[in-house]
Amino acid sequence: MPKGTYLGEFEQLVLLALLRLGDEAYGVTIRREIAERTGRDVSIGAIYATLDRLEQKGFVSSRRGDPTPERGGRAKRYFRIEATGLRASDQSWHMLQQMRHGLETAEA
Repeated sequence: MPKGTYLGEFEQLVLLALLRLGDEAYGVTIRREIAERTGRDVSIGAIYATLDRLEQKGFVSSRRGDPTPERGGRAKRYFRIEATGLRASDQSWHMLQQMRHGLETAEA
């Protein structure tokens, strides 16, 4: 895996949230999905910083929705995972599995 394509834990969570949310993936729904599934309460700023970084890497793309009155005329920014992001996520998961292979886990 070339340098720059490695994913951190939070980047992986964001990409998985995008996959789960499909066309409804924007900052608030991504944050909610991560919180509901992991119990992690993350700031919206952390979500957008990660999305921007993933977009710079070419792993996600974004588009603007229509402005809405309930948002003061502002448009939502929707995100989707690209094929390169899906490959990076798969490779990252595979690397973790390879590192874990053969290790015994301690029982609590």
